[in-house]
Amino acid sequence: MAPHPRHEQILDVLHREGRVEVAELAALLAASEVTIRRDLDQLALTGVLRRVHGGAVSTLLRGEGQPYAMREPDAAAVKARMAAAAQALLVQGEAVVLDSGTTGEAVARALRPRRLTVMPFSIQAIAALAGAPEITLHLPGGTVRPEEGSVVGPLAESALRDLRFDTAIISCCAASAGDGLLAYDLQDAAVKRGMIASSRRVIAVAEGAKFRRSAMAVICALDTLDVLITDAAAPPEALEELRAAGVEVIVV
Repeated sequence: MAPHPRHEQILDVLHREGRVEVAELAALLAASEVTIRRDLDQLALTGVLRRVHGGAVSTLLRGEGQPYAMREPDAAAVKARMAAAAQALLVQGEAVVLDSGTTGEAVARALRPRRLTVMPFSIQAIAALAGAPEITLHLPGGTVRPEEGSVVGPLAESALRDLRFDTAIISCCAASAGDGLLAYDLQDAAVKRGMIASSRRVIAVAEGAKFRRSAMAVICALDTLDVLITDAAAPPEALEELRAAGVEVIVV
């Protein structure tokens, strides 16, 4: 796993370049080469990279994101603050459709004390909400993606077409002012678009680091959103563009 912010920076470089060198990373991250070698050895144990002489190469395709187990501890405090901000926007009794991923799981935990009707699209969020006394929990049909835990496929998309929600809480793999919200997986992106189409209000929850990344599948333009919840790492110019387009921006 990658509990240290430096690991996330290494993985960002690796995803862009496909290969990293120890000396270059040491200079970029202001760390010793001994520290960088140790970081790479730790990350190699997770399977996201392979050590080579002088550095490492990525084992992930450019259309793939980091495994769920690696992402789970990343920016945990930020995700908890964003999740709290998202649940504070809901009123008692709302019908909410909840996205997958580590951010979706964090939001699910924040929703447990509320009186809401929720349909979560990941097994992690379902587990987080199961047994919460005030939650009316509806389960979607669909196929569970191995390792990721998200619910996707024609059954999931069909369920969304037949339902209407007060609020969709959406996460993403990457974001940019030009391209909008992005996902690595095409089926995942299709389900997210279905959530948006079936909801009267759309809240996106994305830490600022997502604005440094890119992915293949477009979910929606940023000005489709009603609310964006992010953190101080988000680029100010992108947030100003969103505000100018009428999107409420909450920085936690």
